[in-house]
Amino acid sequence: MLVFKSVNELKQFLFQNKHKTIGFVPTMGALHQGHLSLINQSKNKAELTICSIFVNPIQFNKPEDLENYPRTIERDIQLLEDVACDVLFLPSVNEMYPTKQYKNYDFGTLATVMEGEHRPGHFNGVANVIERFFDIIQPTYAFFGEKDFQQLAIVKDLTKQLGLSTEIIGCPILRENNGLAMSSRNERLTAEERNRAAIIYRSLIQIKNNQKTSTIEQAKKMFKTAVEQEKMNLEYIEFADGTTLQPIKEWNETNYCVAFVTVIIGKVRLIDNLTIYSNVTSTP
Repeated sequence: MLVFKSVNELKQFLFQNKHKTIGFVPTMGALHQGHLSLINQSKNKAELTICSIFVNPIQFNKPEDLENYPRTIERDIQLLEDVACDVLFLPSVNEMYPTKQYKNYDFGTLATVMEGEHRPGHFNGVANVIERFFDIIQPTYAFFGEKDFQQLAIVKDLTKQLGLSTEIIGCPILRENNGLAMSSRNERLTAEERNRAAIIYRSLIQIKNNQKTSTIEQAKKMFKTAVEQEKMNLEYIEFADGTTLQPIKEWNETNYCVAFVTVIIGKVRLIDNLTIYSNVTSTP
């Protein structure tokens, strides 16, 4: 695996391989099997697979979250080598943002709900770094995990706004044996906290199974009670149209309903989602 820290050196390499299709997997490191599944999907589809590791400072709302974000670069490199990733791009902040000038984007109502409401400016930071990566790498395909469902919708909208030809591919959530969605933030959980956090997925499955016999309001109350019994704090639970991401109050308001949740356990913020029902042929 080749490792590049310089934008210019990576661009030179890409120019030498300009006739190859490129699959790109952007990450912030602390890699897990979910990330590696994206690498494998890229390798199956593209001739050249590039993974980036960059903890993007402008998408963090709180300085302590940026400071505490897990960094395991030596382990990450070994994991990428084990799955035969072709290229690792490991830039510094100065390489990514040499002018320290950032764009402001308008994603409309996609960015005003859920994560957009609770983390102001977050998606603007994500869009800045993704546009920068796409400008450098010009990937044929880019792979994103569906755990960050709203982010995936934002990236697709960004690609349309910029008129890019890159195909954005959403990949299914991978879960621990107990159902907890794989996440770099799980590194900060104790074993006991991981066990307690299993209630998130169990409760979402219960909602999915019972949606014909309960209202959305009842489902929200059930979920809140379940996570609080495990000594976790619910930041939000929202049921929304899976395409527009706009919240619904009744099950019959959409034919594609996704449950979105964010739960705080200790000092760790966990997000998850689950499709409750879908009668559409394609999803974001």
